[in-house]
Amino acid sequence: MKLRLLILLTTALCGLCTAAAQPAPEKTTPREGIFTFGPGTTISADRELAPLAEYAAEYLGCGVRNGMAGEGSVVLTLDAPDGEPSEAYTLDIAPDHIQIGSSTCGGVFNGLQQLFRLLPPEVYARRGIAPGTGIACVRIEDKPRFGYRGMMLDVARTWIGMDEVKRYIDLFSYHNINKLHLHLSDDEGWRIEILSHPELTEIGGFRGGDSPVRPVYGKWSEKYGGYFKQSEMRELIRYAALRNIEIIPEIDLPGHSRNIASVHPEIRCNYPPDTVSTNGYDYRSAWCVAREENYALLGDILGELCELFPSEYIHVGGDEVDMSQWERCPDCRALMKREGMTDPHRLEDLFMERMAAILRSHGKRPAVWNEAVRTGAFARECRVHGWESVKACLDATAKGYRTVVMPGQYFYFDMRQSPREDGHDWAAIFDAKKVYGFGFTEFSPEQMRNVEGLQGAFFSEAYVSHEPEKPDYLDYMLFPRVCALARIAWSGNAEGWDAYYEELKGKHYDRMAAMGIRFRLFPPKVGYGDGAFTASADDGSAIYYLMDGSPEEHPYTAPVRTGKPHLYRFYSRYGTARSPYVADKSRWRTITPAVAITTSMGESAKFPYANAESYKGLSRTRRACRQQDWIRYTFGEPVRCREMYLQTGNRQLPKTIVTTGYAEVSYDGATFERAGELEMGSITLRPGRPVKAVRIVSTCDDNGTPYVTIQPPQVKPAL
Repeated sequence: MKLRLLILLTTALCGLCTAAAQPAPEKTTPREGIFTFGPGTTISADRELAPLAEYAAEYLGCGVRNGMAGEGSVVLTLDAPDGEPSEAYTLDIAPDHIQIGSSTCGGVFNGLQQLFRLLPPEVYARRGIAPGTGIACVRIEDKPRFGYRGMMLDVARTWIGMDEVKRYIDLFSYHNINKLHLHLSDDEGWRIEILSHPELTEIGGFRGGDSPVRPVYGKWSEKYGGYFKQSEMRELIRYAALRNIEIIPEIDLPGHSRNIASVHPEIRCNYPPDTVSTNGYDYRSAWCVAREENYALLGDILGELCELFPSEYIHVGGDEVDMSQWERCPDCRALMKREGMTDPHRLEDLFMERMAAILRSHGKRPAVWNEAVRTGAFARECRVHGWESVKACLDATAKGYRTVVMPGQYFYFDMRQSPREDGHDWAAIFDAKKVYGFGFTEFSPEQMRNVEGLQGAFFSEAYVSHEPEKPDYLDYMLFPRVCALARIAWSGNAEGWDAYYEELKGKHYDRMAAMGIRFRLFPPKVGYGDGAFTASADDGSAIYYLMDGSPEEHPYTAPVRTGKPHLYRFYSRYGTARSPYVADKSRWRTITPAVAITTSMGESAKFPYANAESYKGLSRTRRACRQQDWIRYTFGEPVRCREMYLQTGNRQLPKTIVTTGYAEVSYDGATFERAGELEMGSITLRPGRPVKAVRIVSTCDDNGTPYVTIQPPQVKPAL
């Protein structure tokens, strides 16, 4: 026991100044002595903090004795306001007690998280602290850089249920994230019960099967979805509030509303839609601004949200509205004429002002995406979420709007983290290093006064096709990017990436593993030369490699000799984490043989076959796929290759695909033989001889969209 105690104390003393990797405390003053946890350690708290005492006891394994702060106690106190930000706290560790004080419950919660970071990572397992564990005495005085430190989860595109959201509330709270923005509605799902309109969730909470909402991203062969009952959301709100997290709901309006429009078709604009390309599906996604009855329905919806959520702000969207629907609508055109409008953006201003008025009548304020304030006409009482770019954030703050800064190229964590990983890439390809490097260099002092804080986001279009029943994909996409966000939102990035990365891998990797996070490691460095692979990792992770044709993993212990480097992939593992695959460039090399593309679905004028034929872009058909529709690729000369990847849909996610079907191969350009079934609209072929043509054949009735996207074939040469 003495040896164990000595080791623990030595670790605590040596790690004191760097233990707070997430986030860094403002002021740390070391003191003499050690506080040692033992069987007699208890937790005592002021009456208002009793729930936090119970919370802390679950992690520390101590008894709660409120009102009896004896020797060896962990004491939680509410102090009188002293002019510091409401989340500021002090953490005093003395030989005979630990005291955490703040003027608010949120500040005390932040102090508890700081205490947890000074303890062994096993504290996050919630099995208690081993007797004899010691912490070096210290006084920490700390407060956040920003009062808004947020994360957004899209539970609409992919259903993320009660237990999963609670888990992420815990994980975010460990990192001092204090706002959870829930994206509760979109084209593909409605996730919050509205008691006055139960059909919104009973029907709109699901897609596929007998639902009028068609599947788009995945789960095509089943009725898929779910929703939060209001009683469940109240439980989530309470759960989050104890952990110093405010839940901010979003109903995305007036666009992104195909789901509710499928339940209530009357909310759409007054003209007949083109449903030929979609095989009978009305693809329109915007509310009609001119239809007065719409505002009664919206009043019911927003009224219930205002009553349900304590948040001062209700997010009402305002992004990516297809205004061509308004321009085609005789009622909207008549409204524009009456109001003297020439720009359809002014219709959005009018719609959003109506939303603000409804919220105002319930004592709430609107939060909106940055497009909603593009004209500058919307009320300054709103809070803007600047997502499109840094420029959009600069514009909003310059116009005087309180702004949450979250440009996609830094803070959209559904973006891929390196070129060959899964995820989107329309905003940027970036990892935690870029998140950490975000700065406000272009913001004037006046604009900075309008910055509420920072927020990350995860939109879940791609999640539904990555086994959403397990947290692996979402964890991997979020962490450690959330860590970097939390760090700069709380304490900035003045110490630089190198110092922060040393903290991250030296301290916080073990914490995240103890939290059960399947986080992403930075890839190992892999080189190939003189007929051998060499690999190394700078984070203590173990490196493995795989060879094509075998599922067996091989530990990397010495250079791997081979004359076929294209067959090998390397990656590393550390606890619950893993890195992306790394390979020699020969694995990814492709050729671009001349090819002609034809289909039975017609050619889009805007995205012609020539785009994919030239290997420089994507092509689209004129309509969605039906049974026995086909796409044919005919090569100028027979192509000898080791692999050919045919993909329909977007590169980053299976949308606008041939939902089910198969591929055929022809070696003479005339006779075709079946080569395999499509998986999420794509297939990899490994022909044994030169190929003259290949063909994708549809076995589905539609894909929930107006067209099929055709990507250039990816052809890897024979080696």
